Amino acid sequence: MRHFQVGDARITRISELNLDGVDAAFLYPSVDPEQVRIGARPLSAGSFDPSTGTLRQSIHTWLVEIGGLTVLIDTGTGNDKQRPTMPPLDQLKEPYLERLARAGVQLDDVDAVLMTHVHADHVGWNTRLQNGAWVPTFPHARYLASGVELDYGAAVDADDEAKANALRQVADLGPMSHLPAAGIYTDSVAPVSSAGLIERVKVGEGEVLPGFSYHSLPGHSIDHAAILLNSNGHHALFWGDVLHHPVQVTATEWNSVFCEFPDAAVTARRKALAWAADTGATVFTTHFAESSAGRVTRDGDAFVWTFIEGTVA
Repeated sequence: MRHFQVGDARITRISELNLDGVDAAFLYPSVDPEQVRIGARPLSAGSFDPSTGTLRQSIHTWLVEIGGLTVLIDTGTGNDKQRPTMPPLDQLKEPYLERLARAGVQLDDVDAVLMTHVHADHVGWNTRLQNGAWVPTFPHARYLASGVELDYGAAVDADDEAKANALRQVADLGPMSHLPAAGIYTDSVAPVSSAGLIERVKVGEGEVLPGFSYHSLPGHSIDHAAILLNSNGHHALFWGDVLHHPVQVTATEWNSVFCEFPDAAVTARRKALAWAADTGATVFTTHFAESSAGRVTRDGDAFVWTFIEGTVA
């Protein structure tokens, strides 16, 4: 379990899944796999396995403790979720809640859950299966997400193409490669909404909690956002899925198979990297392996990623 200090915030990675052996051709289908392997060769073995040419990733949550608040940023995939189109995520039985407890956090302790976007591996532990029904995992928490993301997820699950298309037209993100997976809103968001725990966020409109704000980086999803924490002049940037692997830091034009609006995703990726480099923010990623946290610097017109280790307990 890794801990990081940013200003007054103690930030802990709560692991769910280690994804080893990720096929470059699957993750970046529009890129020659050999080009991905060449780009990944300078990376350490914690991110790239040179013997197999495969990539290493992670799925995890960031626990932020600051000013008496206990906050979770994205909640991973969740157990018992039926994800037949995503076999590594289907019907999981992971000890995620036990890991959270080892970090000193019980279910009733969580004050807020902040979602960067409504995808399967970011909202799954919003709910858990109890007596055959999905119920909020953190019953006393406020669950915050972009209102556009919520509406789009609901429209996809309802097969309401008119509503989904209207939202896409307003977002104006250019060509769409695919819809998000269906069923995510139904089992991981709707039960929280029914319990009256959802709060709709307008991305870019100030703090949602003391020190926390949402910043627009759409493209991977329709209203994907990074979450910024400012504490005593120090910045923590939780950038969600603008990048899925360190290889994209130098190949910003590469989109993952999960990016829904390819042109906008490239723009968002470059924007996030530039902001991180120019501010010196500590970046907390969702899918990088190793420590999953680091900093971005510039090398001429290019960007460089450096992992930071934090403390291990």
